[in-house]
Amino acid sequence: MSTASATARPVAVVDWGRTDYAEAFQRQQDLVARHLAGEIGDTLVFTEHEPVFTVGLRSGAESHLVWNAEQLAREGVSVAKTNRGGDITYHGPGQVVGYPIVSLASRKDLHAYLRFLEQVLINAVGALGLAASRREGLTGIWLGKRKVAAIGVAVKRWVTYHGFALNVNANLAHFQGIVPCGISAADGTVTSLQAELGRELDLAEVKAVLAREFREQWSGFMRDCPTFTQKG
Repeated sequence: MSTASATARPVAVVDWGRTDYAEAFQRQQDLVARHLAGEIGDTLVFTEHEPVFTVGLRSGAESHLVWNAEQLAREGVSVAKTNRGGDITYHGPGQVVGYPIVSLASRKDLHAYLRFLEQVLINAVGALGLAASRREGLTGIWLGKRKVAAIGVAVKRWVTYHGFALNVNANLAHFQGIVPCGISAADGTVTSLQAELGRELDLAEVKAVLAREFREQWSGFMRDCPTFTQKG
């Protein structure tokens, strides 16, 4: 089975549960290799990470780490360099991380793929009761000037990995250890669905909504539709 033909199959959804970031990164690479070999089709992976600050490839990203080694140890947060695009961000329990391992071989447009991920998140957050949107010149998903989801991707021979992180019931205090995505407090803050809705959300329900929106938008994206389906 070729990588191109695999895109015709429905996107598979896999939940890894709680993972260490380094472990999840290796597992992503394994899935990318299997996709390129034609052993699997397009796959959306969900996970929650142990607390970690991940440093992307953007110049100066490491300088946006605020906490020193003592503070990191006290809070139980590790630091990991990674090969995704973007700056520095936080992953931790209560945050749904999505890693789409999907082929863009029939639509080689990484910018359009980023817009696709944004629309999936906008629709999912809308289905959960909040009106999210994009911000000009900034990646991720926002509620006004409050960022609720981060996006950072990488691609190997047009198979993607890395992806998005949606703050559901995340520990927002941990974001104080960084300048999230290099955005100063004057330009924006970080929030979560729990903080906005005033209640804890069921992570399984959130993942189900994200999976549904991803699958519904994916077929249109691969047909090179000029617009996405906006809901809410």
